[in-house]
Amino acid sequence: MLSRPKLGGHRVVARVTLDVAVRREFDYLVPEELEPSVHEGTRVKVPFGPREVMGMVTAVLDESPHGNLREIIKTVGGQALVTPPILRLVRWIADYYCCAPEIAMKAVLPDAVRKEEEGWRERLYVRALPQHGEPPKLTKRQEDLWTIVEEWRELPLQELVRLAGTTSATIRKLEDKGLVSIAPQISERDPYAKEHILPTQPLELNAQQVTALESIVESMERLAKRDDDETKPGGDNVFLLHGVTGSGKTEVYLQAIAHALGQGNGAIVLVPEISLTPQTVERFKARFSQGPQQTLVAVLHSHLSAGERHDEWHKIRQGRARIVIGARSAVFAPVEPLGLVIVDEEHEHSYKQEEAPRYNARDLAVVRGQQEGAAVVLGSATPCMESYHNVQRKKYGLLSLTERVDNIQMPIVRVIDMRSAARKEKGVGIFSPQLREAILQRLEKNEQVMLFLNRRGWSSSLQCPECGFVAECPNCSVSLTYHRAAQQLMCHICGHIEAAPKKCPQTECGNVAIRFSGLGTEKVEAALEKGFPSARVKRMDSDTLKRKEDYRRILGDFRTGKIDILVGTQMIAKGLHFPNVTLVGIIHADLSLHIPDFRAGERTFQLLTQVAGRAGRGEVEGEVYVQSFTPFHPAIQYARRHDYVGFYEQEIEFRQQLNYPPVGRVALLTLRGRSEDRVKFVADHLRREMDTVAKELGEVVVAGPAPAPLLRAENFYRYQIMLRTSRMPQLSRKLSALRETFQIPDDLRLVIDIDPMSLS
Repeated sequence: MLSRPKLGGHRVVARVTLDVAVRREFDYLVPEELEPSVHEGTRVKVPFGPREVMGMVTAVLDESPHGNLREIIKTVGGQALVTPPILRLVRWIADYYCCAPEIAMKAVLPDAVRKEEEGWRERLYVRALPQHGEPPKLTKRQEDLWTIVEEWRELPLQELVRLAGTTSATIRKLEDKGLVSIAPQISERDPYAKEHILPTQPLELNAQQVTALESIVESMERLAKRDDDETKPGGDNVFLLHGVTGSGKTEVYLQAIAHALGQGNGAIVLVPEISLTPQTVERFKARFSQGPQQTLVAVLHSHLSAGERHDEWHKIRQGRARIVIGARSAVFAPVEPLGLVIVDEEHEHSYKQEEAPRYNARDLAVVRGQQEGAAVVLGSATPCMESYHNVQRKKYGLLSLTERVDNIQMPIVRVIDMRSAARKEKGVGIFSPQLREAILQRLEKNEQVMLFLNRRGWSSSLQCPECGFVAECPNCSVSLTYHRAAQQLMCHICGHIEAAPKKCPQTECGNVAIRFSGLGTEKVEAALEKGFPSARVKRMDSDTLKRKEDYRRILGDFRTGKIDILVGTQMIAKGLHFPNVTLVGIIHADLSLHIPDFRAGERTFQLLTQVAGRAGRGEVEGEVYVQSFTPFHPAIQYARRHDYVGFYEQEIEFRQQLNYPPVGRVALLTLRGRSEDRVKFVADHLRREMDTVAKELGEVVVAGPAPAPLLRAENFYRYQIMLRTSRMPQLSRKLSALRETFQIPDDLRLVIDIDPMSLS
């Protein structure tokens, strides 16, 4: 419980960030009866104009520079929902990412927890009461019922009705006889309650794993000995765990977390994909389900129901769950005290939030670790350029795992030149002859195959060979993707859907020989079913995964051998461990190479390396076939050799020439509106303002305005200005001030993205 000095005759003042978007905080008087319950992080209801709104107390003061303060109406919840360290992080986010404090606060606290009324679910429970004296007389049905209650001692009323095959009225008769009590209790919603978890023990580590673990443990021990008054930790608490796929990074995480728990601290584990969560949760729950470090493991991600998210979050806040696993928003989990933060697959772009506040969870993990004195481990087989650059600058420590566990060999990667394959086959096929033969051989040996194509649907476009018509989205500057099963054309940007035409829609043409070109996972699935009719084929992309349990069901079927070939998009590309997968095929390795983005080569290298890493994780050596029309591109060749350092060294030269990250930092300003002329006019004016900022700060390079790579999206035209600098904190403050003063027409919107991961 936080304490405050007595203020004599002065009234206590609370500074409050409101839930409504007003970009400032307000002071309120605290009624005397509420003083014991008002602290930093307390949810409150306050008057705001004629309305009553919710807000968060961000500071408790003994005076305010403002007069005529209104009073807080009431507090919400039994404890402060946001801890002081998280409030400190909120302020950092608002300052660095150029967003309003209330926007940053909203990211920290899930909607399910923000509500005025607490969202616990209550259910009726039947509990056996202690008996004294002669037992009451019971009918045969009542005796059978009482036997079940005695065995369970306490269970939900509806569960007892099901077990006994009876009615609640019969159970009420036991209550009348004084044998049981029936009363409402809080019933927690556990998304993994139906899973049967078998406890596991720590595995023996190899020499490289031992070295990595010892470095992390030493850092946690050193941080634990520091006094609050000492300087906050810097590069000595952040590690890049660079381990090839299958090198046992997760076991290092598990044993490092066990040490954190032994210190009395908690841990946060971030994973980039929801699809990775079930496997990860299973491993962590199995390890910490018993023994001296036993604790609940909480899960936070977007596929939880509102009730599940509410209950999981409160398990953490109450200190019952000391390990948290989740996607990017789990970086805000109220773990206290925090000893360790792990960011698995730290290179993943999904750690970047695409709406305000546009934070990167990987970077926030580092900031939070430094603020709270926790060790931070960033793990990846293909680290982002920024993280490896920080290693080179001695800001992060490097921990290397260069070999797979149990002496398992890295897969052999074969690059197939699809240009020569097309000439030989007189056309471009989905599978090269080499890949087709490899699939056949693996199926004959009862081994499993994964095929990767990062494009869903049947075909990427519909065009008329007669007049040249291409079916385009009416709202976006993209062609429509054909989905054969639904007989629809779909835009993957805005979601626009229309029926697939039987002939060319151009009235002056009407050609019935319209052609679907390009390739998607739906078409690959059909080709597999036709070419390998005895194989059990399953597709895994956002079109097939409609319900939250679909992830676990498909991966469970694949793990138990019910699926022979799994074809999918990037959700099957990383983190998954299936020992019987001996062949991985990458259908079109060039897709991400030709995007107009300076990170295109890095993304391609990372994706190919990660996909290749799914092969050969068991006793049988793995094989990877990479089909490419640009087979000699450095990203493909370095990925073929599993050579991250070689790729980094050649890529960093290009980045240095243009001061692109990680050498410099980027801020991307995007103006959007429904009139292209108006957007361009305001963008030109904004450019002049940016030139002034660049002169004031120095070390700022301004480029643009230029049309965004995707000029029109959801009926909005978009122009961009890119700023490159080595002084991002100072530039962020300038941009925040500019947002307040720069006059933008009401029908236009300005988006400021600090450290963008995509330029599209």
